[in-house]
Amino acid sequence: MPEIETREVPARSSADFVGFVPEEVPQRKIELPPPADPAPLGLAAFALTTFLLSASNAGFTDGGAAWLGFAFAYGGLGQLLAGMWEFRKANVFGATAFSTYGAFWIGLGLYVLLVETGSPNAQNDLGWIMVAFAIFNTYMLAFSLRVSLAVFAVFLTLEITEIVLAVGFFQASESIIEIGGIVGIVTAFVAWYTSAAGVVNGMAAGRQVLPVGRPVWH
Repeated sequence: MPEIETREVPARSSADFVGFVPEEVPQRKIELPPPADPAPLGLAAFALTTFLLSASNAGFTDGGAAWLGFAFAYGGLGQLLAGMWEFRKANVFGATAFSTYGAFWIGLGLYVLLVETGSPNAQNDLGWIMVAFAIFNTYMLAFSLRVSLAVFAVFLTLEITEIVLAVGFFQASESIIEIGGIVGIVTAFVAWYTSAAGVVNGMAAGRQVLPVGRPVWH
């Protein structure tokens, strides 16, 4: 059997490593492109669902609750996603607004499907829902002055819509609810305009093709 030669390897002390410089490992920096502006999506989702419900409130439609499916899929989910993307952009105003009103549409849809028929006074319920969101909308209306005049106009017309509808539901007045529906349609078109401006201005690399107005509150 052949002999295996062995030899001792001298132990190294910490002094042997003094002055040792490890080889630098090259690091790759990956830069992600900035996310697109989610606000036009959120505004469009809000506008369309508001338009469908407001047309019904105004008495312009003869069918069923055409707005209900879109309350879940577009006004609800679409705005909620836009709100989450606004968080990614560190836009606290957009994130709060879109997430809240996305949840509003989902909650309203669930109320109509699961609660309304069993409620002893559904119009009173809806009145309080409008009051609650009008409170939220009031301070968002004030803060929208720091965004643009177009966004301020969206929240202003929405504030009027919510107050008129609240009065109409509490009074069980069909005529006041119809007025609220008409104001809601105006709100939808203002939101659509602001959405369209966000799309085309974003495509023009920030140049204002459609004016939205400068912030009033700096």
